[in-house]
Amino acid sequence: MIPPTQRNSVLIVEDEPITRERLVEAISAHPLLQVIAATGSLRAGQEAFLAHPPRVALIDLGLPDGSGLDLIRQIHDSQRLTETLVLTVFGDEQHVVNALKAGARGYLLKDSSFTTIADNLLMLIDGGSPINPKVARFLLSQFGEWEKSTPTTPQVTLTEREKDILNLITKGYKRNEIASLLNISNNTVGTHIRRIYEKLSVHSNIEATQEAVQLGLIKNRR
Repeated sequence: MIPPTQRNSVLIVEDEPITRERLVEAISAHPLLQVIAATGSLRAGQEAFLAHPPRVALIDLGLPDGSGLDLIRQIHDSQRLTETLVLTVFGDEQHVVNALKAGARGYLLKDSSFTTIADNLLMLIDGGSPINPKVARFLLSQFGEWEKSTPTTPQVTLTEREKDILNLITKGYKRNEIASLLNISNNTVGTHIRRIYEKLSVHSNIEATQEAVQLGLIKNRR
């Protein structure tokens, strides 16, 4: 089991001082989260990650000395337990897709309420993928286009239990909620999710949903 201090540690990488201070204040107010570093540049963020890998990294994409995507890739390639959540002003297709491909597990816009940041970080820790509603709508519209243009014959074989869990993932259920609905343990759900990720060659619930639609394993929900 991961020690609580490590599981709930947070790294903030945000170049705007006022925004960074507000994030530190909002996150530090939650008893289950601890900000271990708050930096304003890509390099400082990379150094902070290497010095003390956090459980969650909250990353802005537009940094003065580079792109937050580089840090997301570094964290993803390190294969550590750190999850990455984007917090940015960019909500266009290119930024969203690039961030998810780099390994981001969630994507929020800066019009999100600071009061919900802590809840979104805890959702990420619990296996969820926090997505801004505007970004989610864009992704769902893309799923519809992919479904129309992609053969629906599945190329991947999932067990019935894996199909049940994948279906719940696409509906936005968290790991503990899936465990309760299916009357199995959280660890068992985690094992099934890892196998689903391996079979679909994905790294997050968002990617799993996208791949499932493309392969015809689930139907796009309009």
